[in-house]
Amino acid sequence: MTDVGRHPRITLHTLSEVVGIKGYVGNFDVRIVKKARYVDEKECTACGECAKVCPVVRPDEFNVGLSSRKAIYSPFPQAVPSAYVINIKECLGHNPSVCSKCIEACDKGCINFDMSDEEFVERVGSIIVATGLEAYDPTELDEYGYTRFENVVTSLEFERLVNAGGPSKGELIRLTDRKHPKSIGFIQCVGSRSARKGSEYCSNICCMNTVKSTLLIKEHYPETDIKVFYIDIRAFGKGFEELYKRSRRLGVHYLRGLPGKIEELPDKSLRVAVENASTGKLEFHDLDMLVLAVGIKPAKSTQRLQEMLGLQLTSDGFFLEAHPKLQPVDAATRGIFYAGCAESPKDIKDSVTQASAASARAIRLMHKGEISSEPITSEVIADQCKSCGKCVDVCPYNAISVDTKKKTPAVINTAACAGCGNCAAECPFGAITMNHFTDDQIINQIDAMLSEKPSEKVLAFACNWCSYAGADYAGVSRLQYPASVRLIRTMCSARVDESFIWHGFMKGAPVVLVSGCHIGDCHYINANHWTEKRVNKVRKKMEKLGLRPERLQLEWISAAEGIRFAEVMRRMEKLRREVSKEEIEKTISILQNRRK
Repeated sequence: MTDVGRHPRITLHTLSEVVGIKGYVGNFDVRIVKKARYVDEKECTACGECAKVCPVVRPDEFNVGLSSRKAIYSPFPQAVPSAYVINIKECLGHNPSVCSKCIEACDKGCINFDMSDEEFVERVGSIIVATGLEAYDPTELDEYGYTRFENVVTSLEFERLVNAGGPSKGELIRLTDRKHPKSIGFIQCVGSRSARKGSEYCSNICCMNTVKSTLLIKEHYPETDIKVFYIDIRAFGKGFEELYKRSRRLGVHYLRGLPGKIEELPDKSLRVAVENASTGKLEFHDLDMLVLAVGIKPAKSTQRLQEMLGLQLTSDGFFLEAHPKLQPVDAATRGIFYAGCAESPKDIKDSVTQASAASARAIRLMHKGEISSEPITSEVIADQCKSCGKCVDVCPYNAISVDTKKKTPAVINTAACAGCGNCAAECPFGAITMNHFTDDQIINQIDAMLSEKPSEKVLAFACNWCSYAGADYAGVSRLQYPASVRLIRTMCSARVDESFIWHGFMKGAPVVLVSGCHIGDCHYINANHWTEKRVNKVRKKMEKLGLRPERLQLEWISAAEGIRFAEVMRRMEKLRREVSKEEIEKTISILQNRRK
């Protein structure tokens, strides 16, 4: 971080928060709020005299509450910039009658309580999302006694205890009596691989973090008795298996089985009850200290940033990449990339690898100084445009401009247009066409799919990024679903024009399915909101015509939901079987008369 702070071509905004992002690749406007530090970072030398006189004492977040800090403090050693900061919510105030001791202690006069938050906008060409992670809070797992028993700590707290810069200066101690523990237990998969509490996914780092900790303990305290309670050890990285074997050779006991109950003994030691899966017997182990190897969760900022950028999340809550194999660091939105645990749980090596890949992708995109736009964009047919402004209202990217007073045709900024096709579907005059997904092309696909035995087929429109990708994922996962489904790919479900649905029913489709991203996860910000409105409008028209509205289905399927895709398709097949040939013929007759 120090090197980053000194680099002449890197601007580091610390104590800052992104509150809004607008624009498109090459032209993102990022709105940032820089919180008031109340200390002049250019003048402060981090001498610490102000902290010495501050009367406010609070838990230190960097040491996970195992030590304390003052209301004016340095967040952590080697923090950039090397300047103190005041937590104004904890400070007693700058009124001399109340406190102001830090002002008196600062010889350089760096402290200024008149500072206020600043808001500014940065214009950037690409964005790398590296929101980090959060450790799982094991308080809800009451059987492990975390917070009830002082000698039960998390792996993160243990890391601070054995760190030379930690609260105990690297000395491994029990929190109750400050003595060296003679026996230590580690419980794996706390908050991971659990459908009941925590998360179902593996957090990737926990096993090797525990192996590292056991080696560290054995190196400094070789007589310590160490027991590791586990489901299975996942040592899949380069050299990891050897580290695991080395840990066992040094005398660390690995017991297959997770404790079911922990109780505290009078001397504050802990009795652990566990069923040893290897022997099939219930065992009790008395330990001086217990470490919970907690899992990884997505950062709190993930949801908010996902909404700002219109990104997608996996079922686990991490950001979803454009393609797991071919584009592992790219977001579905062009110009946005992922690094580190924003995309999935990973260790330092993998985080560094992905960060290097993300920066290389950003450089590759921008080094020419100009960006080539995708050909899948909308285009206005000027002769047919009535300048109503409907397209401007529905465009998620503000890529369309029109002067409704002068009645000049709409103009589309092709660099800003992302190609969702919502404008083409909503235009009441058919004055907008979408390159490579024109009305004629989609109508012809419908005709071809329903040319033979239409009553035996389900016509499905699938958005490229989610439901169509979900179909791909279902195929890769070898999931079975009915062969009666005929998919038509569109870039977004919002491209599905009302006329496409009527044409499908006219051609004898028993069921029409429109599928896309979940609400809030749309690749095109909020385009699928218009899909929902359009489908509801068609259903009301069907009801008035005497047609069953259930024959038009709307489903939200993400790219990671291969199982859900298969389930939806089985449901569509069941619905198709309920539609008789007589009902199909009646539908065609009603729609033909409606045309006349």
